Amino acid sequence: MESDQPFSFHFSALEHMNRFSAPRIATDSVHRFPWFVRLFLANQRRRYGRELEPARLWGRTPWVFAALSLLYGALDRKRSPIEPGLRSLITVRVSQINWCAFCIDINSENCLKRGVTEAQLEALPEFESSDAFDERTRAALAYAEAMTRTDAGVDDALAERVKRHFDDDALIELTAIVAFQNMSSKFNAALGVQPQGFCRVPTVADEAKR
Repeated sequence: MESDQPFSFHFSALEHMNRFSAPRIATDSVHRFPWFVRLFLANQRRRYGRELEPARLWGRTPWVFAALSLLYGALDRKRSPIEPGLRSLITVRVSQINWCAFCIDINSENCLKRGVTEAQLEALPEFESSDAFDERTRAALAYAEAMTRTDAGVDDALAERVKRHFDDDALIELTAIVAFQNMSSKFNAALGVQPQGFCRVPTVADEAKR
């Protein structure tokens, strides 16, 4: 069940904040976006109470932004063979590896809304040894981690492990979700996109009090 208070990150939070830099590109508040980007941003204001900075950055390349939005909508559709909670767990784990503070922030909130527990979020970096996850989830997270780490990669043994839980079509979609999140989180991390307060990330001062 989702708690009343914002989830407070403990997993590698200090490391994430220490490595995090200031935004590298600022989009002026009066920047004039094309009409279809403005519609998308208006929907974000209704949904989140604010515009998301990655959308404002992508919106400066409007046709790429339009294609990206369609792809995200297709991958996050209700009838996806990858259940919503698992999709969100994957996005958080990929974002942890890629040091994307914004993605960890917003996707952790999505996890909680989709039935993932705070205990599971806390255990995510050690998912292989945690009893908070079933075998299907561990296999998917191992696959996501192997795809994301450039010194790893997916070997035959891991591919067979994943295929015990996902049929061919589901595996293709799982692969697409991981690939999309890698693009998104690397884009945000490289441009220094800051978290927007969906889930509270401890500051250095917070950690010092522990």
